[in-house]
Amino acid sequence: MTQRPFGAARVAAAIAMGALALAAASAAQDDLGPTTVLHAGKLFDSKTGEIAEKQTITVQGGVIQSIEDGYRRAGRDETLIDLSDQTVLPGLMDMHVHLLGEQSPNSTVERFTSTDADMTINGVVFANKTLRAGFTTVRDVGGEASSIVALRSAINRGKIPGPRIFAATTPLASTGGHGDGSNGRPKGTRGNFGPAEGVVNSVADARKAVRRRYQEGADLIKITATGGVLSLAKNGQNPQFTEEEIRAIVDTASDYGFMVAAHAHGTEGIKRAIRGGVTTIEHGTYMDDEAMQLMKEYGTVWVPTISAGEFVADKAKIDGYFPDIIRPKAAAIGPVIKSTFERAVKAGVDIAFGTDCGVCPHGSNAKEFGLMVEAGMPAAQALQSATMRTAKLLGLDDRLGSIEAGKIADIVAVDGDPMRNMGVMEDVVFVMKDGIVHRNDDE
Repeated sequence: MTQRPFGAARVAAAIAMGALALAAASAAQDDLGPTTVLHAGKLFDSKTGEIAEKQTITVQGGVIQSIEDGYRRAGRDETLIDLSDQTVLPGLMDMHVHLLGEQSPNSTVERFTSTDADMTINGVVFANKTLRAGFTTVRDVGGEASSIVALRSAINRGKIPGPRIFAATTPLASTGGHGDGSNGRPKGTRGNFGPAEGVVNSVADARKAVRRRYQEGADLIKITATGGVLSLAKNGQNPQFTEEEIRAIVDTASDYGFMVAAHAHGTEGIKRAIRGGVTTIEHGTYMDDEAMQLMKEYGTVWVPTISAGEFVADKAKIDGYFPDIIRPKAAAIGPVIKSTFERAVKAGVDIAFGTDCGVCPHGSNAKEFGLMVEAGMPAAQALQSATMRTAKLLGLDDRLGSIEAGKIADIVAVDGDPMRNMGVMEDVVFVMKDGIVHRNDDE
């Protein structure tokens, strides 16, 4: 059995991404504007997983015009950027971030004291950090709707720097579930959260909740299929949706061109989400061999987020960093998710890059590459998981994910060779998005 085709995704994504539309429109005009010539000492081919040496990339109108062997001289009206000592790669993509906040010992209190305006300002700062780390496209998988939509729109209009954002807005949860925003509130202030707030307790609720996310301006749907680590609830693994509810969410989401991303740690909740037809499993910490085979059967993609698991396990060692109800869950996650990843690579599970930055610090996204390689994934495959694989997941592999003529000019560079030392991915020195240079450490 195969997963439901996500045929409307390309159209929905293209409409949502104003920057992509602008780049495509400019490419069709007679006057494409200034030309930039990049000399790449090494160029990572994200389709083949191989490295080419001494390449010239020509960019105009936000689009890659050509790639040539050797270094050609820049013309009088062309700008030359010398990356001959660097490795050049396509713009990187992270399929699991939360741009509106960042985990700290104060996070529990800040849930109740931060305003929407506070979160929007956080997003401006963290989006810039993410872009400067080389990540030009992200999925924000759950955040205050008006804040993340405003951030996405400001970036698309060129008002502030940041990655392209595919936003899930309000995550869907069951009452008391991992994404229920009333968790931790005193009894008298919990209210009666329902589909408008993302709380689902029936098939009818499921359909209404998806439609409310469409009304909010979402690009995809996020569900919390199991308990979670950082919610103020005891169980981090139990299933929290029925399979019928998940299927109703997926069916309704399909009508609106939405993919469905499922937060899931525990085995039973993972299997229900896969059988229910979700597009991606996020975290997947306790995934067993049967769940891995189900993922292959249904065409489900895994977004592992090893970085977040390692981060929370480390912080759980610090007295007072987490509330007592969270600390044991955080301590248990780190070692498990890395060993699960190792088994999944051997089993041939389809893996797309994701970090859960917002739990781990924003701008540290590239640390995930090293953790993936340590857990058994070949270096080239790890890089592909954040380039061509993620572009395909978003339905934009004809515009993003590789450095080819006709594609959007999202280009990054690092000192050193990541095929030999994945640690160099944590030290990005050049970032171009839509043909605009946002970072060039040599200048």
